[in-house]
Amino acid sequence: MNRWTIFSVIAGLGLVVDQATKLYVDRVMALHQSIPVVEGLFSFTYLRNRGAAFSFLSNVSWRLPFFIGITLIAALVIIVALKKMRDDQKLAQAALAMIFSGAIGNLIDRVRLGEVIDFLDVYWKSHHWPAFNVADSLICVGVALVALDMLKEERNQPARAE
Repeated sequence: MNRWTIFSVIAGLGLVVDQATKLYVDRVMALHQSIPVVEGLFSFTYLRNRGAAFSFLSNVSWRLPFFIGITLIAALVIIVALKKMRDDQKLAQAALAMIFSGAIGNLIDRVRLGEVIDFLDVYWKSHHWPAFNVADSLICVGVALVALDMLKEERNQPARAE
């Protein structure tokens, strides 16, 4: 499989799953409704986030154009990086596709709703991790895979004489 096929399949699949889950939550749950999945650990909780991770910049007037602009720049950087990759860098190609689809998934929410639908709620007793969604998960896993690929690439480089 070439890099563009890998990228298209993973990014397309990620985007479909992200948008389908958000649409489902929006249609079947009331805002702030919570459905326990694993008691004391994990729930589906319908929330909306006007900001970025941890509600960053949620109360500033210029947040929407800022997030849209940053996402478009990130998407362009990802496409350029993908073009420059070697064909054998399959892990990095898949990782960039995940990051891209997550970014575009949240961009769709921002353009459509002015905020992002979150619904994955992980907690322990009264300690909650901020709610997130499939797009956020794709971005985090993608970044971790990029880091893993970078370590792999570094390990495969011949030792430099100093």
